[in-house]
Amino acid sequence: MNLSNINTTDITDAIRLGCRMMSNVFNADDNDIPFFGSEVRPNPQLQFSGVHSESHVPGRHLNALLNAEDAGGISVDPDAIEKHANAAFFSYSGPVALPLNRTEIDKPVNSFTTHNVREGFHALYSLVKYRNSDRAREIAENSIRDIFELFKPDSGWDFNRLENEHDIEVRENTFITGIARSIGPLVKYYRATGYGPALELAVILKEKTTREFFLESGAYDRESFGSHTHSTTCVMSSLAQLADLLDDARLLNRVKAFYDNGLWEIRDEIGWVIENSGDDASPDRGEINNTGDIVETALILGKKGYTEYFEDAERITRCHILPSQLRDNSFIKDPPNPHNIDGLRQVADRHLGGFGFPAPYGHAPLDFERISFNTDIVGGGVGSLCEVLREAVRTEFSIHRVNLHFDLETEHIKVESPYTNDCLRITVKSPGSLSVRVPTWVNPSDIADRFTYSNGYLLIPEPQINIPIEIRFPLAEREIVLKHRTRDIRVRLKGDSVLAMENHGADLTYFDPI
Repeated sequence: MNLSNINTTDITDAIRLGCRMMSNVFNADDNDIPFFGSEVRPNPQLQFSGVHSESHVPGRHLNALLNAEDAGGISVDPDAIEKHANAAFFSYSGPVALPLNRTEIDKPVNSFTTHNVREGFHALYSLVKYRNSDRAREIAENSIRDIFELFKPDSGWDFNRLENEHDIEVRENTFITGIARSIGPLVKYYRATGYGPALELAVILKEKTTREFFLESGAYDRESFGSHTHSTTCVMSSLAQLADLLDDARLLNRVKAFYDNGLWEIRDEIGWVIENSGDDASPDRGEINNTGDIVETALILGKKGYTEYFEDAERITRCHILPSQLRDNSFIKDPPNPHNIDGLRQVADRHLGGFGFPAPYGHAPLDFERISFNTDIVGGGVGSLCEVLREAVRTEFSIHRVNLHFDLETEHIKVESPYTNDCLRITVKSPGSLSVRVPTWVNPSDIADRFTYSNGYLLIPEPQINIPIEIRFPLAEREIVLKHRTRDIRVRLKGDSVLAMENHGADLTYFDPI
């Protein structure tokens, strides 16, 4: 089955469809706590997780839904926000202000997985920033207080105290797959509130991260990082966010060193990232959370003057994130459901808009039978697309900057993409100079004769208001090879989009085959 006819480049539409899924993941048999697990083949179902349901999914989804509302002007279902918020508050209802979960549906929240601290703070920050929630603010500040008491950078977590004083079952992770992941949402919480201890904790975690893991060499050490690659990429993105907040060039260069070196141990040219870097992992099974982290990091690097990283962000978004969204669910067959179990109800429809564990070529990685779209991943994918929407076009200091070539319109500027039109057409709607990024596969001399060219951008100092400017260049066709563990995958590109891709006979593919 070839799904190439359903690909889209409309970011806002992709975000809207993802929001639809995030509003349809609540378990009616479990007080509307969101499902975590997902399987669409061979056993279609949505599932409770004894590690991640209430402590993990609400944070991913609240971050994505409320950012979609803010960045894209998308109307989100208030009932979905309330249900996710209730689930997040429930996860913090234990004896300490940490995101806890139930090991079984009928048990209290009594289990702590250090991996979920990030998602807990994502839920709380977004409720504070976008809903001015006093309850979320109180919990977040209590959580930071408790973390300072229970975690020390040199010795780690005081698990004895958690287990013996609070009767909490603990699931330990490595530092990178655990609390280091929370640097990003702590930065977001500080931006939203100015609460100093949030920044202090982020900086303390950063110091350990850069001292022991993200080194000057930029190397990736699977043994110390852990094989869960999303943790590696989200810590990278977190460090970039902190560098952006503090305007810390040294930290940003540490991020750039990893991006340019160690990251290539787990990614390919279109931003696919192996889901697990263990020796026995499926060689083509990726995860869109990981890919989104690369894009978010590239956007920050681009904004800080390394403008060539915008091209990486655009290629990844066009070639992998947008094609991998589940838009054709006709292959998913709802299972028999004689007992009316909610996890078996409308499985196909409730997955529409999801992101999951794609191969570069399609939903069904070769050598891996199971196809799933764990519900948290749509939150990661949508959250990253919101950042693409924010950074594609920016107007600041009387400068309009076109960083990515998507069809977009703001109150200041309208961009018509060369991928959907006969040229790149830009209409400036308010006074200011115009800077337009030129892809590296375009020869600047072919289009810069009437414009000034600098650092990858054309500068048009005084564009006329409401008069379209046409910039014409061919979308260059070229072929690249994605080198995966057990196979090479040939890709034919047109500009920064895929024309065709080798799929080695896989099913549920995104592109025309080579």
